[in-house]
Amino acid sequence: MDPTAPSPDYETEYNNRARVPEHPGIIAGWKADAAAYREIAPSELGVRYGEGERQCYDLFKPQESRGDALVMFIHGGYWQALDPSFFSHMARGLNARGLPVAVVGYDLCPQVELGHIVWEIQQAAAALWRRYGLPIVATGHSAGGHLAACALATNWRNVDPGLPERLVTSAYGISGLYNLKPLTETSINDALQLDMVSAERESPLFWPAPSRLTMDAVVGGAESDEYHKQSRRIVDVWGLEGVQTRYEEIAGANHFTVIAGLAEAEDPMTRRIAELAGA
Repeated sequence: MDPTAPSPDYETEYNNRARVPEHPGIIAGWKADAAAYREIAPSELGVRYGEGERQCYDLFKPQESRGDALVMFIHGGYWQALDPSFFSHMARGLNARGLPVAVVGYDLCPQVELGHIVWEIQQAAAALWRRYGLPIVATGHSAGGHLAACALATNWRNVDPGLPERLVTSAYGISGLYNLKPLTETSINDALQLDMVSAERESPLFWPAPSRLTMDAVVGGAESDEYHKQSRRIVDVWGLEGVQTRYEEIAGANHFTVIAGLAEAEDPMTRRIAELAGA
């Protein structure tokens, strides 16, 4: 590392909405596409896994099951915005490939601490396993990529001694955040209220690596250097510790368009997650 190089401007690097000024139209498109998919898809909506207002998931079912796992999709929004109703159509491609998909909700900062959200996602995964008896492939976008990696690295026996050791068998993080320390220097932290100790504690990069399991870290080619660094770092560090890791850039995609492929059965992103789920 060059000691004379300027330190990154984290506020600029992590402010995705400023980097992509057309984001309101993209998010509005998510909302419309998600509502349209809910109208036609076999589903169970608003299934509760906890007492909190947002502690529920929407399950979207394939016409014919072909895999041996269930996919859990976790939305982004920097742990402080959005909800599953924007992302129902993220199940469409995987449903077409024979996989059930649970689009999971969670409480938001600052109403709860980020560590509580990690706990909620663990509770959601445990509830899905208890109900369906299927191992889980965790995937998520942005903050959801962070939560998917946390789910992969969870010691499930500490959550509940009755849970299997490999409840989550693989994770597919899309534009994920795996080291939260840089966020302490940004306005994003106004809601998160992380200090360096809590930022490290909630960063899966610093957790014991889930050796022998699989972690894909995918990022849009047009995203900031910090997002590329986040994905490469988790792949490098966990890869050295026995995790089967894979890094990929989606050419031309920005932070908001990078997930578009999940709506299509033949997209390489959908096909890879289906492969991880045995379909």
